[in-house]
Amino acid sequence: MRFRKLFLLIMIVIAIYGLSGCKKEDTEIKKIRDIEFTVVEDADLPGELKEVIDEKKENPFKITYSNKDYLYIVVGYGKQNSGGYSIAVEELYLTDNAIYIDTNLIGPSKDDLVTQGVTYPYIVVKTEFIDKSVVFE
Repeated sequence: MRFRKLFLLIMIVIAIYGLSGCKKEDTEIKKIRDIEFTVVEDADLPGELKEVIDEKKENPFKITYSNKDYLYIVVGYGKQNSGGYSIAVEELYLTDNAIYIDTNLIGPSKDDLVTQGVTYPYIVVKTEFIDKSVVFE
């Protein structure tokens, strides 16, 4: 009787181990190429996009907007209590499956004279239209 229980327990463990699999997944992202871009000033934004940004700027947001010629990628960092912020685009590149973008909010240094008041830093990047999803890193 004991032997049967031990045998059954061993078989269950082997079955669970076998069902869990040992498949190695290839999760490495392979960059095809960097994507050229320009940073768009407020005055040059499409009106519809500007309206969406104004609606969302209070909180951090990430959106895309496209027309037949261009893809606009927007990253907003929400409400900040002073001016002097800038945003760096660390990477913008294409893979087989998506476009990847990585941005960084850079705060003012202690020595900087900054605007005292609420600001809403965001960046709008314009690039060629590519029909792929955008991954924000």
